[in-house]
Amino acid sequence: MVEEVQKHSVHTLVFRSLKRTHDMFVADHAKPIDMDEESHKVKMAVKLRTEYSAVLHMPVFKEGKDKGSLQISDPYGQQNFSANPGHDPEYLITGTHPYPSGPGIALTADTQVQKMPSDTGVQSLALALPPSQARQDANRTAASIGDIHRHAGSAERTQPPSHSMSLMEAVGTKNSALATRKAPTMPKPQWHPPWKLYRVISGHLGWVRSIAVEPGNQWFVTGSADRTIKIWDLASGKLKLSLTGHISTVRGVAVSSRSPYLFSCGEDKQVKCWDLEYNKVIRHYHGHLSAVYDLDLHPTIDVLVTCSRDSTARVWDIRTKANVHTLSGHTNTVATVKCQSAEPQIITGSHDTTIRLWDLVAGKTRVTLTNHKKSVRALVLHPRQYTFASGSPDNIKQWKFPDGNFIQNLSGHNAIINTLAVNSDGVLVSGADNGTIHMWDWRTGYNFQRIHAAVQPGSLDSESGIFACVFDHSESRLITAEADKTIKVYREDDTAVRICFFPQCRLKSLMCLCGLLQYT
Repeated sequence: MVEEVQKHSVHTLVFRSLKRTHDMFVADHAKPIDMDEESHKVKMAVKLRTEYSAVLHMPVFKEGKDKGSLQISDPYGQQNFSANPGHDPEYLITGTHPYPSGPGIALTADTQVQKMPSDTGVQSLALALPPSQARQDANRTAASIGDIHRHAGSAERTQPPSHSMSLMEAVGTKNSALATRKAPTMPKPQWHPPWKLYRVISGHLGWVRSIAVEPGNQWFVTGSADRTIKIWDLASGKLKLSLTGHISTVRGVAVSSRSPYLFSCGEDKQVKCWDLEYNKVIRHYHGHLSAVYDLDLHPTIDVLVTCSRDSTARVWDIRTKANVHTLSGHTNTVATVKCQSAEPQIITGSHDTTIRLWDLVAGKTRVTLTNHKKSVRALVLHPRQYTFASGSPDNIKQWKFPDGNFIQNLSGHNAIINTLAVNSDGVLVSGADNGTIHMWDWRTGYNFQRIHAAVQPGSLDSESGIFACVFDHSESRLITAEADKTIKVYREDDTAVRICFFPQCRLKSLMCLCGLLQYT
């Protein structure tokens, strides 16, 4: 009877493969090997002869005139050299035969005899040297050959860094072998609790394309492919209001924090301003020549920015409906736009794979970022740091304002990323076309959780895309808009246990020690 082979999940197999790879290649990468004392002495003897031969037999000054001539023995069994060739022991000659030139010391016409620096003789050396040379070389000549002899048999790794540096400087060489090397370390990410699904809200009859939470955190609004805008109670998830007026998919919604207005845009080229006291449209902003994909409100001035499939972004005066600027420069659909109060005040991402940072006053591009290789469909600004992230099928990239300096790549979410969100705790969320949600630690870029929620019963598996996601203002809930016509609400799992996913696996030394403990 053939014994049935146990089947494992892809997740388990991947981690087993990682374990084998880790054991084979990385296990002792940062550990120094055990040092053999005899081998080390031979190594140091060779190093002294090959690298320090020029200064190996320099005389060493010993303080006190009553000690007579000094002898230095060669550790390799060669002849002894006198440290006092016919002069008073307080003064020693360097720079002439038979002694090689001392490091940084040169005989001049003024001084035929110079005092060798000892532990207390650096000041005398400064008097003997020209002023400029004294300033440069006093520290460099502070170590004598006696120091090198004294430490010839000691381990390199146990020498203090300052002493290693003095040895290098004493011989005028930059030999990195004597410097203490720091083992490579993995940055330690912050541990974040996992997120879990706790509510599914149904009510739309088409793909839910956009979400916005009102400033009071009492309700949120969604726009859908069923051409309606719906307002939901955030605490209970119940429908409060439906707004109709668009004649095509509603692609963007935004709630003003400065006035009781709701703004929406859609594939019908329309941009509308709704008065929420009367629940009706009070302004239209005409100008875009094609579908309007996204909009954002400036946080401090009454300005609305929209972006469109016509390759432009437009800046509107909310009250007068005037088109203040038409931001042109992209060569394909502008898919996303963000505003902030600091410079640059407008950031756009486009299907032409570029990100542009705009000068709002001049209406011109400040910086164009061309690092992405595929369409940029999502941007998010960090709520506390002066940084932002962009999402593309090739990578999620982090950037630093104001010049768009690249920070790091977040790799692994291999799908079309439609949306990004980040909270003050440093949790970055990316939602993709295939229904996957990845949770990242903002600082280190570690992917600490992956979610693929089941689609609504009756929907196709292909209808599992994530089109938009946003944190509420308390940052305790994450709301997602999905292709199965539902809105899903996630929150942190307070019952999560910090325990390693594979207790037997040596990979936990890379995970658990970093605080990246999986949950059960």
